[in-house]
Formats: sequence, structure tokens, C-alpha cells
Amino acid sequence: MPLRLDVKKKLSARSDRVKCVDFHPTEPWTLSALYSGNIFIWDYNTQTLVKQFEVCNLPVRCAKFVTRKQWIVTASDDMTLRAFNYNTLEKVHEMEAHTDYIRYLAVHGSMPHILSCSDDMTIKLWEWEKWTCVQVFEGHAHYVMMCQWNPKDTTIFASCSLDRSLKVWGATGGNSAAHFTLTGHQRGVNCVEYAAGGEKPYLISGSDDRTVRIWDYQTKHCIQTLSGHTNNVSAALFHPTLPIILTGSEDGTVRIWHQATYRMEATLNYFLERVWSLAVLKGSTTAAIGYDEGTVAIKLGSEEPVVSMHSGKVIFAKGNEILTTNLKLLDEDTVPGDGERLPLAIREMGSAEIFPQCISHHPNGRLFAVCGDSEFVIYTAQALRNKSFGSAVEFVWGFSGAYATRDGAGKITIFQDFKESFSFKPPFAVDAIFGGRLLAVCGSDFICFYDWTEYRLIRRIDVVPKLVIWSEDGNNVVLATPDSFYILKHDKDAVTAAVVGNAAIDEDGIDAAFELVSEVTDKVQSGTWVGDCFVYVSQAQRLISLVAGSQETIAHLDRPQYMLGYMPDQSKLYLIDREHNVTSWPLHLALVEYQSAIMRKDFTASERHFANVPESLHNRVARFLENQSYTAEALAISKDDDHRFELATQLGRLQMAADIITSMSEQAAATAAAVPPRAKWKSLGDVALEQGDIQLACRCFVEANDIGSLFLLQTSCGDAVELAKTAIMARDSGISNVACVCFLLLGDTKSALQVLIQAKRLPEAAFFARSYCPSELAEVVNLWKADLAQVNQAVAEALADPAKYPDLFPGWELALAAEKAFRTRIEQSPPAAGAYLAEKKWLSMDVLDEVRKLTPEEFNATILRGAPTAAPPEAPAAAAAPPETVEDGTRSPEMTPVPEAAEASPESSPP
Repeated sequence: MPLRLDVKKKLSARSDRVKCVDFHPTEPWTLSALYSGNIFIWDYNTQTLVKQFEVCNLPVRCAKFVTRKQWIVTASDDMTLRAFNYNTLEKVHEMEAHTDYIRYLAVHGSMPHILSCSDDMTIKLWEWEKWTCVQVFEGHAHYVMMCQWNPKDTTIFASCSLDRSLKVWGATGGNSAAHFTLTGHQRGVNCVEYAAGGEKPYLISGSDDRTVRIWDYQTKHCIQTLSGHTNNVSAALFHPTLPIILTGSEDGTVRIWHQATYRMEATLNYFLERVWSLAVLKGSTTAAIGYDEGTVAIKLGSEEPVVSMHSGKVIFAKGNEILTTNLKLLDEDTVPGDGERLPLAIREMGSAEIFPQCISHHPNGRLFAVCGDSEFVIYTAQALRNKSFGSAVEFVWGFSGAYATRDGAGKITIFQDFKESFSFKPPFAVDAIFGGRLLAVCGSDFICFYDWTEYRLIRRIDVVPKLVIWSEDGNNVVLATPDSFYILKHDKDAVTAAVVGNAAIDEDGIDAAFELVSEVTDKVQSGTWVGDCFVYVSQAQRLISLVAGSQETIAHLDRPQYMLGYMPDQSKLYLIDREHNVTSWPLHLALVEYQSAIMRKDFTASERHFANVPESLHNRVARFLENQSYTAEALAISKDDDHRFELATQLGRLQMAADIITSMSEQAAATAAAVPPRAKWKSLGDVALEQGDIQLACRCFVEANDIGSLFLLQTSCGDAVELAKTAIMARDSGISNVACVCFLLLGDTKSALQVLIQAKRLPEAAFFARSYCPSELAEVVNLWKADLAQVNQAVAEALADPAKYPDLFPGWELALAAEKAFRTRIEQSPPAAGAYLAEKKWLSMDVLDEVRKLTPEEFNATILRGAPTAAPPEAPAAAAAPPETVEDGTRSPEMTPVPEAAEASPESSPP
């Protein structure tokens, strides 16, 4: 099959001419050495310029990271080699290294050595600890353009020159002569590179003759010449993880070649003029390109690992190597928590003859197929023994063990028992095929499902999925498109009946074959079926379960991961990332079956499955039932007090909700660090008040310390006893305005005055005393004067004390008499709240004028009788009326009139 070379541009940054690019091995940084003499460091994830600094005013032809020292070493046209700290950008060292332009630097992988090559036709070996030249290598007859260390034997390096040759040298032994020379290019050689990892004894070179040559440095022969560029080849290298070769040219293109077949797979052109440099990040599929007009970073190939799992046995590919592990052999005592990387015992099976791009297990798990390089090989799963092979661009298994292949021309061949059964070429261009219960063939605008036993169209559906995922029983299938996915129900009986009955089948197939269950607007990255539950990893990296249209997020993933499979005996889902790290997440099969039964309204089956659901999952079941509007059932199952409180409130079971909060309060009291559930008391109080349960509402507001709600409730009900408690709560809580009003409504003016004094509101306290309790005025004035004297003594002395200057307070004695009369009435016979209409007559009375008309004793007697003399009451005295009752038959507590009664006090006396 053609290489899956999806190319994604990660960075595109314009700048001056880029002569060299390099990657930092751990940070997401791309280094660009510019012809203008500057160094740019780009973050290829965020596409931002991280750092920049000037090296000199001449071109910088090469720059490399030295991460062991946190350096960037540079080579420039002033013949100088420099080292900079890439954190502080401070220059660490500078020295003149050559007598002409320095073309390239090669940093040793483990030793403190750097090679530099120059237009002075020499190569120099530097030891950076002391910055001394260890050895000079001479032998080239023209500019030395590049040198590279051998990754397999790190004492050997290769170089290339415009003298049309490549030379291989030894860095030890003191021998400055080349071991051997490779010739064959017709013009100067610009670049040289070893095969990644040294696995093959290959060198690659690019030349001004517009060709790329592959050399075997053991036989010292050219084994392949790659032609296709239309200008000088400036860069060439083997990719470290993909079976490809990258070449860049002054024709402005980067070409991708297959390492095994040397076939050109793709051509990249970003229209930034000439290509000067290529770099790849080891252990990754990321590459960087240096152009005349900027830097481009790309990601090659698919991020999805090549892996398959069957019954806990995992087989995956790293390069051509096939590896395996068994999840059933994990020690339960050492298994980490959910989402943690599992400690796997990985075993090497061997090398595949082809580069694997797809691995898939036979339905019985005894075999697996590898597909790649336009071929397929079927191996035994226990040992890597070849069972069958052939040519194929794609390979898929059927549910019964049959398999199908697709060739490059679109021909599809079906094999039964490893023998060709039949083949066909659909009347449309085939883009992909998928296995499963039916053979799915995808075209450009639709997908067709075919029978495995003969060339028969079962159904055509007008969607173009990227994934087709069947359930194990073949009754359900997911068609995942780039933007959404469809869940279809497959009716096998209807298909069989149509086939047996020779029903007429049109170009769309059998209409009853599939029924659309639901369409979900989410992007599926990978997924699997667990019974009737579809579990998938979304593009947003969420692990989601879907049961009959009801979605539930199992986990938020911290990195891209892909579905590996489900093991019912462990009740775990397994996921894998591109580095082949495996993680697990719990998903109990009994829970899935219970949810499916509830959605089908099969309550008998749901009871049976619920008995197998562990108690630790009951809260999850309760949440599911609540989402399905089974609130009472959810309340009976839930073990979470917060959730039970919400459910009880929704159902109107307020007393149960109160009991739940009481239990939570007791738990909070037992745990010193816990916070009392006052918010829940407040919420329940609001609901109780709405439903008319005044007693419960009052209790809730007390527990919540919600003084405002208590004040509103008790003044509305005329509950003097509870209002007195609220007044004390407000005072103790420092809510002086509510406390003051409560005491005033209760007729306890002295307590109201004390609240103002404790709150340091002395001016208000003085005026309050003048109006409502003149007997306390002298004391308050003295406090006010003492406080004011700290700021201004003269102003404090200007305040008049009624004890010393009674003439300044007209009607003072009358005010004292009125206060005494009202206080006596409150103490002896406080008016009931139900007497408000009668008590309202006091509001129009001028208290001082009334006292003047009568003697203080007569006024006192009048007040105690409860009827004003200014006008007879329109109704019998309310004080004699029986107390009001509420619905439960209890008597409502007596209470004084509400705020207007304050106006009947001596406040109306002249100042």
C-alpha cells in the first residue's frame, strides 16, 4: 500500500535566507541560521519566535544545538566558530577556526567533539572543554561542504566536497588521511548523511549534478541513483523513524522517496524559493526545511500507532520490528491507577519483510496480517511464521475469517481459507475498504456494503466515512465521517429473507438492511463496541461512552491516545499513544448492559444486570437514571449525599432533604476541615418557603445563618419570638442594620440603641436616643463627645448634654414621660400582630401634644388601654381579639406593630 504520508505544516515563518536548520531534542524549538548573520529560534507548536540574537554581520552558514552544555554553536563567513548559551544568549566562546568560510559543523553524540569543514579544504576536530584543535584532516581538492559522524561507529565520519568525491575518515589513531574515497557524481557534492541509527551501512549524498546517490560504504559501491530534481541538490537524509528519504534542491522542492523501493512518494513545494537545509527530529515524524525566504516545519505520516489487540494480546510495529505484549499477564498488585502508564513486558517477535502500515488480528486471534509497501503478509500470532502473502494496497478481515484485498487498480479479491474465492472491480473509483460483518467499499461520494460469500450489493449509503466500526455480534455499526458519526442497526434477518426470497435489489441495495439509530455531531478518532455501548476517543481527547444516544464522559485524556480494545474479564478499556504507552480505564460490562436495558425499557433485564453492578458504581447508575428522568429510582440507588439532596429536592421530599443535610452537617462537624453545608440549607429553605412549609423554611434559614431571609419570613408572619432570636443572631454576626430594625420592631429600643453603639455609629445612636429612648441620651452624648474629642476637642465641647442643659431640649420631661408610658405598655400588654389596623391609629397622634393635653398619668393610662384619644377606633380593640392561627392549628406568637409604629414615639417632639 502507498505510504500514509499525511503532511501537516506545523510552522511557516518568513525570514532572510536560511542556511541551516536544527531541532532541540526536548523543547519544541527549531533553530534557523540566517544569511543575514542572525539566529532565530522558533516554537513550532505555537508558531512564535522564542529567541533571536545576532552572531555577526556576515552569513551564518551553520548552527547546531549542544544540549549537554545548553549551547548553540555557530559557524560563519568571518571564519569564526562561536558558542552561545541559548538560555541567557550570552557568548560563551569565540575563536577563529579556519582560513576561509566555514560550511558545516557536526556535533558528536557523546564525546565533547565538534567537526568543522571549510572552503580552505580542511576538516578540523575540536575538543570543546578546552577549545583546542585535536586534529586537522586534509585530502579534499575543493571546498569541503559537509561532514557527518557515523552513528554506528562514532570514531568514523564522512565528508563531501565540490571535488565530486565523498571521503570516510577515522577520528582516532592520529591518522589524518582518509580511509577511502567514493566517487561517481558528475559535479560537486553538497551534502552527505549516514543511514539513521547505523542499521544499514549506507551513505546518501546530493550533488550539483541534480542526483541523489545511495552508497554502501562496506562494498564502496553506489547502489542507487535518485533522479528527479531539476536543480542542484542541497540536502539529503534518511528519516529516522519512517522508511523514507528526504531530499531538498535549489529547484524549490522537497522530494520524498521510499527507502526500500526508491520510488518517489511525494513532492512538497511551499514556494519559498531555494531549499538549503533539512533536519529531522529523532524519535519523531517532524522535519524542518530551510528556504531562501524562511523556515517550514512539517509533520509526516500518521500519529496513530500501528497496533492490534485480541483478547489482551497486543502486537505493534516499530519500524520493521514486530513486538508483542500480553495485558493478561499484568500483576494486579503493581497495576497503576486509571490513566497511568502500564508496566508492560514487551517481547520482540522479529522483523517483517515489509514496512508495516497496518496490523490487524484474525477474528480468532491466532493469526495477524501486516500490510505495507503494496504487499500483505499473514503471520501466526505465537511466532512470526509466514502463513500467506500477496500484493495488496489494503487488507481487511471478515467476521468469519475470510479476508479481502484491494490492489492499486481498485480490484477487490475475497479469500476463503487462504484461497481466492472471487474478485470484482466496483463500477466506481475505490478509495478504501473496511472489514467486519459486511465488506464495505468506500467511493468518493458513498459507501457500499457487499456480501462476503458472493458479489452481491447489500446496501449503498450516501456518506463517506473514514472509519467503519462493527459491534462483535454484527448488529450495530458506526460510520465515522470527518465531522460526525452515524450509528446504524444492521438487520441480518431482513437481508437473509431478501436474498432467499430473490427480492428485487436496485442500485441502492436492500432498504431494510440498515436502520439509522442516531447521528452524533462529534469527531471520532478511534473507537470500539462494548456490548450495545459504543466507546470512542473524540478529537478533543475525551474518552466517551454512548448508550442509546446517551453520552457520558469517562475521562479527559492528557495526550493523543487511541482505542486499543476492551477486556470484559477485567472490565477495562485499553488505550495506546504513539510512543506505545498503554493506559487503562474502568468500564464495567454489567453497567453497560444495565444502561442498555434501561434504554430499551426492559426493566426485568435491568434488575438482573443491576445485581452484578458493584456498589462503587451505584452513584454513576444514579446519574444515568436521573438523565433518563427516573428521578425516584436514582434517589433510591445513589450513595452520594450531594446527589441525594438534589434528587430529594426535585421530588419535593423536603423532610428527607433536611435529614440528608443534617447527616452531612454531622459529618462536617466530625471533620474539622470540612465546611458546613449552609448553601444547601439555604437552597432547601427557599424551596420550603415556596411550598408553604414555614416551619421547615425557618429551620433551614437558621441553619444557613441566612438572617435576611429570617427577617423577611418572621416580619411577614408576625413571629415576635423568632424575630427576637433573629435580632440576637444578627447582632452577634455583626449585621447591625438588621439587628437594629428587629429590636425596634419588637419595641426594645434600648437593645436597638446598644447595637448602634457597638457598631461605633454614635451620631446615629444619639439621634435615635433623642427620638425613641431619651432617658439614654445623656450616656450616648458622653460617648459621642469622648469619641469626637480624639479628632476635634472644640467640636466635642459644642455637643449639649440634656442633663446639664435641659432648657436646650424643649418638652424634655414630656418626652421622658411618653417613653415611660410606651415602655410600660410594651412590657405589660404588647399588641398582637393581628391588631395592626387598630394600632395604626397611633400613627397620626402627636405624642407631645397629647401629653400636654393630659397629665403624664392620664397619658399612661390611655396608652395602657390601647385606644388613642384623638379618634375612636373603627373596630373593636384588636388586643382582645383571639390570636390568628396557621394551617397546622398552632397559635402565631404575639408581636408589636411593624415599622410605622415608631412614628408614634416622641420623635414628633420639637428638637
